[in-house]
Amino acid sequence: MTGFLEFLGRFSAFCVRSFFDSCAAITQWRELARQFSRQLLGAAPLAIVAGLALGIVVWMHFRGVLVRFGGPSAVQLLPSYLALAVVVELGPIGAGLIVAGRAGAALGAELGAMTVSEQVDALSVLGRPIGRTLVGPRVLACVLILPLVTILIDYLALTSSFLAESMTSGTGWLSFRTAAIRELQLNDVIPHTLKTLVFGFITGCAGCYHGLRASGGSDAVGTAATRGVVTATLGVLLADVLLVRLFQLVLPG
Repeated sequence: MTGFLEFLGRFSAFCVRSFFDSCAAITQWRELARQFSRQLLGAAPLAIVAGLALGIVVWMHFRGVLVRFGGPSAVQLLPSYLALAVVVELGPIGAGLIVAGRAGAALGAELGAMTVSEQVDALSVLGRPIGRTLVGPRVLACVLILPLVTILIDYLALTSSFLAESMTSGTGWLSFRTAAIRELQLNDVIPHTLKTLVFGFITGCAGCYHGLRASGGSDAVGTAATRGVVTATLGVLLADVLLVRLFQLVLPG
């Protein structure tokens, strides 16, 4: 228990420092652009596959339930239910977990290798601030890509569910789109998409924290990557629970 509390305190302090480092990273636009494209291109293939699969799987479940309990006429509600489920929860948490797994491991391994090979110490000797040089751009890149990955998953999930429904019942795109956005409100779309900014911040901090604390030989790199994924995943899930409850208390409807 003492070890967990110590980790929680150290990680919380690291997150506070990383917040200011990521704000300062805006001026390092070259490194920020490099990290942004690297993380986005790394997460995009997983997001594409996840979005297409998610839309089809959710469509199969929802359509079966609606037909079972509401009869064939209840299928007309399917686009609205799909849009709400994907945009409000499945898309954001799916994007958060994908980036937590991909970026958490990548950042942990990259910075872990730099720490073990004493490159981080060399930067310190040269007077380069580690937080602003290594942590800030990586954390900010994770923050910026999460909403984009979320929108990509949402779009592909709704597209694949439309294609599945179109092949089953012949529904047209215009009627499907109209029914899908009928029940969506800005209070549903904007907060639940922007909450992924928090997911990105947690993921970036988790990967960088464990990477910079790696010690020992080559095994430390793998350990840092594993711990980065675990911490980022747990942090994303916990943040999702807290943010959803916060939105329910603050936002109307």
